[in-house]
Amino acid sequence: MLTEIIFESWHVLVEAAPFVLLGFFVAGLLKAYVPDAFMAKHLGGKGPGPVVKAALFGIPLPLCSCGVLPAALGLRRQGASKGAATSFMISTPETGVDSIAVTYALLDPIMTVIRPVGAFFTSIVAGLLVNMGPAEEEKPEPLENLVHSGCGCSSGCCDDEPKKAGSWQRFRGGMDYAFGEMIADIGKWLMIGVVLAGIIAALIPDGFIENNIGHGLLPLFIMLLVGLPLYVCATASTPIAASLVLKGLSPGAALVFLLAGPATNGATLTVMFKALGRRAAFAYLFAIAVCSIALGWLTDRLYVGLGLDITAVLSDVDEAVPEWLGTASAIALLLLIAWNMLPNRRHSHDCC
Repeated sequence: MLTEIIFESWHVLVEAAPFVLLGFFVAGLLKAYVPDAFMAKHLGGKGPGPVVKAALFGIPLPLCSCGVLPAALGLRRQGASKGAATSFMISTPETGVDSIAVTYALLDPIMTVIRPVGAFFTSIVAGLLVNMGPAEEEKPEPLENLVHSGCGCSSGCCDDEPKKAGSWQRFRGGMDYAFGEMIADIGKWLMIGVVLAGIIAALIPDGFIENNIGHGLLPLFIMLLVGLPLYVCATASTPIAASLVLKGLSPGAALVFLLAGPATNGATLTVMFKALGRRAAFAYLFAIAVCSIALGWLTDRLYVGLGLDITAVLSDVDEAVPEWLGTASAIALLLLIAWNMLPNRRHSHDCC
């Protein structure tokens, strides 16, 4: 049984690793060439415009639900509205260039499109709900009192000072961030996700979920209850969702998990209550829960309407990349994770 788990986990890692590395590379380019001040400049004001912009800015950024906290709160202190900060806090952890790439590798092109669209829609609904509240402005609590809530992520906490450097220096800085700090934050959770995917593939019989839970609203609510309290980043949630789909979970229920899991956990909700208030925190939860269920239901209807069986699609899919490239990428990714987990490397990332 242990051998089967290791084999299945390695198979998932080989499929995902080239796309994970590609996602990290693109994330490094975004970090290097998209100034933080550019986002803060466009997120002020009360109307729907900043909320929509915050959702668009957040979709490609590869930050986990804890890593996004200092970034979102920093934007808030720089003048972003509560709605824009809330929108950013949902769209950013629910998807990113790395998780979009892994979704394409492990699921299918339809889910690759639906996932960021779902994150965009959910974040806008939450931001608009928050902006509908009273216009009182609390005195911002010091950032250092908010972000140390047991997250374990360091992303975004060291970006307060503007960096003036040439193009090559900025490129190197972006790559150092992507293949250093980002991998230090996400790598452990990605490996946990891969191992869980291997356990699901090895221990759960094919069709078990479909035969015992069925379709309809029940699996959607089950995955919502599983995803809301769970800490799992967008990239790590993807192999888990793909393994569950192969065991009979509907694509809509998988989408609920992919949207709700990365966007919520105890630390995020604690910071939401402290930084943005009770009403904003409840609007945040309400939007994620309702939109996830609605989008999951619509996704199931879409697959039925198109006559697609996602389980059959995943079972018959050809290799997205040559096996040698997948194996080399998996080894490279494991080495990068191991290197960045060394005590001296972890200390260098912990700049807060």
